[in-house]
Amino acid sequence: MESNFVIRLETEKDFRAAEEMTREAFWNFYVPGCNEHLLVHNFRKHKDSIPELNFLATLSDRIVGNIVYSRSKIVSNNDIITQTITFSPLSVHPEFQNQGIGGKLMKHSFDEARKLGYKAILIYGYPEYYTRFGFQPASKFSISRSDGEFSKSLMAYELAENSLSDAKGKFFESSGFESSEEELIEFDKSFAPKLKEITESQKRFQQAVNAIQ
Repeated sequence: MESNFVIRLETEKDFRAAEEMTREAFWNFYVPGCNEHLLVHNFRKHKDSIPELNFLATLSDRIVGNIVYSRSKIVSNNDIITQTITFSPLSVHPEFQNQGIGGKLMKHSFDEARKLGYKAILIYGYPEYYTRFGFQPASKFSISRSDGEFSKSLMAYELAENSLSDAKGKFFESSGFESSEEELIEFDKSFAPKLKEITESQKRFQQAVNAIQ
């Protein structure tokens, strides 16, 4: 079935459907409820957004996956800045997970990012998953979180050979990832009610986030 999926850029008419799909993809996965649909919504008007890299996976015109990019950076001890990009969220509707859609979205967006001249991608994610697509621990490049800790969940991917060889320092995501609980509650009022629950995936996520190298 994977061959029937189409990857294309997001357009304004897709906005609401993409947010609804993202909410379904992450609901109760990392925390009770989720905020990824709010991130997708907010990034569209944020200065760090990269709309040229916001792709959708569709099946018969139904949105079943998406990937959203923003600008990020690595700051060295000497305040030298290395520009990077970050994708998050990477969403696949629960009905279509484990069919290769996430990998297809990554590969397509990586190819397009190279064409646009971007050199490296930094993300937070599960190493067991992202190493399958060429990501390496950011610690290999002496890149830490913004607090100086070397986290197992911080992963790096070089779009150009040796693009991170001299980039050691602290990684900083876009401020677009910041949102308040009040903002989320208000935004969620425009969606169908869903039950918030505690799940095993949330426990695994906390273990991954807290894992220090």
